[in-house]
Amino acid sequence: MTALETEIALQDKRVSEVTRALRQRNLNNNLPFLILSENLPEGQAYREFPDGHIEIQEIIEDGADLKSKLIRNLTKAEAVDFRVKNGLF
Repeated sequence: MTALETEIALQDKRVSEVTRALRQRNLNNNLPFLILSENLPEGQAYREFPDGHIEIQEIIEDGADLKSKLIRNLTKAEAVDFRVKNGLF
C-alpha cells in the first residue's frame, strides 16, 4: 500500500467514525438521522428514526429551506438488511 493509499484509508476510517458518532448522538437525542445513498434516485435519502424505523424520503428545496416528502417506510426486514449492509449495527 502506498503512502497515499494509507492516508486515504485513514481518512475514510475517520469519516466513518465521526459519522457513526453523529448518528448515535442524533438517535440518542431523539432526532432522526439522514443517510444519503447512491442506491436511491437523485433527491431521495433514507431517514432513520430513534424508534428504529427507516423511511425513504424525497428531499425538496424550498428557497433556503429543505423539506421532505415520504416515499415509503422500509419493512422491519428491509431496515435490518439496510443496517447490516451499511455497517450500522
